[in-house]
Amino acid sequence: MTKKICISGYYGFDNFGDELILKVLIENIKSFSFPTKTTVFSSNPIKTSKELGVNSVKSFDIYKVIKTIIKSDCLISGGGSLLQDTTSAKSLIYYLFILGFAQLLKKKTIIFAQGIGPINNKFLAKLTALILKKANYITVRDDNSLKLLENWNIKANKCDDPVWNIQFEKKEQKNRIGVQLRNCKIITDEFISKLAININKYYSNKEIYILSLQNSYDLNICNKLKYELEKINKNLNIRIIENSTNETIIKEITQLEEIIAMRYHACLIAIKAGIKLLPINYDIKVENLGKEFNLIEINPQEIRYIDKIFEEYQNNNIISYSDIIRNKAYNFKELGKQIIK
Repeated sequence: MTKKICISGYYGFDNFGDELILKVLIENIKSFSFPTKTTVFSSNPIKTSKELGVNSVKSFDIYKVIKTIIKSDCLISGGGSLLQDTTSAKSLIYYLFILGFAQLLKKKTIIFAQGIGPINNKFLAKLTALILKKANYITVRDDNSLKLLENWNIKANKCDDPVWNIQFEKKEQKNRIGVQLRNCKIITDEFISKLAININKYYSNKEIYILSLQNSYDLNICNKLKYELEKINKNLNIRIIENSTNETIIKEITQLEEIIAMRYHACLIAIKAGIKLLPINYDIKVENLGKEFNLIEINPQEIRYIDKIFEEYQNNNIISYSDIIRNKAYNFKELGKQIIK
């Protein structure tokens, strides 16, 4: 009997990491030993449907979302950081509504590779706990989420990020350095200026590829870095990579000798490809990744140390990712068992 699955998440917004997670999830659902019919809630359903070969309805077309859930057997919520209110309380309420409505109709609900919290609103925290207690299967990707759920007396399993499962061809590395930035409050003009000085100091003899992985967040800050670099040295060979498919972005990353990166999944792909990496620690998930792989990191809030960090990084030529990577994978077999259970 065909299992009808619907997937709720931050999809269709051209966010590199979330779209990769969805791609891996869909590929594995299609490989299950039982027949499935999948519908994704997406802000760009035409694009999602075309690229992944699944049904898709607009995330905020509530009538179609409700109709899809009614006809489904299972709702998968995630991955990513959906259940938190630091981005906005509205988005948390939306994702809780989707889960709560599915549970009201006695549908199976699965929390897929999520980071839970922080949730600062006490009412929304209680509501989240109430809904998660009714979920059939929960996997979370970090210790903080696991501890939060333990405090709520909710059983969950810690998992590796699903993007570790992605397969790609490693390209020949070129005389090229990558820089991947995203806009956030702690990325100040002073930080961009200091970053540009060190990039020019150490990489003026290389091609400099500045990667925008989600133009709405990244492109403005990427252009700022380009401007600062050209102020310092007009002879630099700089190119901004934008409006690229996920496959093209992965290809670009794997051709780099090194990358300075902010986004978690840009760092993950670099590690998986064996690319020397200098993470910019703007978020706890990037910090945790850096600690796990014993990486030197840049903290944007400690600008006075950037010169020293770059010097230390230049003297650290050891890349030893392989032993840790070998054991990295999301357990999709267990996910399949939970869906058909």
